[in-house]
Amino acid sequence: MGGSLGPNVLITGTPGTGKTCTSQQIAERTGLRHINVGDVVRLKQCHEGRDESFDTFILDEDKLCDAMETQMEEGGNVIDFHSCDFFPEHWFDLILVLRAETSTLFDRLKARGYSEKKVGENVECEIMQVVLEEAKEGYPEEAVHEVPSNTIEELESNVSRVAQWLDAWRSNNAD
Repeated sequence: MGGSLGPNVLITGTPGTGKTCTSQQIAERTGLRHINVGDVVRLKQCHEGRDESFDTFILDEDKLCDAMETQMEEGGNVIDFHSCDFFPEHWFDLILVLRAETSTLFDRLKARGYSEKKVGENVECEIMQVVLEEAKEGYPEEAVHEVPSNTIEELESNVSRVAQWLDAWRSNNAD
């Protein structure tokens, strides 16, 4: 899609795969605007209350998409969220699906203080490649890239890859 401010990049993956760190570093390096969708959900009340068993908000997808629409049309965003199947396909020029080894993911989620149930559910989602399958089903194949996110070196490599992609995008879309 890419608006006047540049392309939109989605960083997605199971909770604990490093989406926020990766998105923040991409924004710092490239000048794209980082939007943490979880913050939008809270600040703009794009939810229908809480699911206490998972200690999370019950997302109102339509309200969220409405709240984000203007910024997405402007372009120049790096979006950070653990799900992607409800976002309009035309919003994104590049989708990175971060993947982590289950032992790494388990340790990260435990360190966050997640309940056993929430840790188990998220590790199972990673094993079953739930987010990757959502991305592959919802977006053009050439836009979706599965990348490892277990170490600082992998994070830095992912940031560099997006920066290189963005340079090429800007060259190809120069007026």
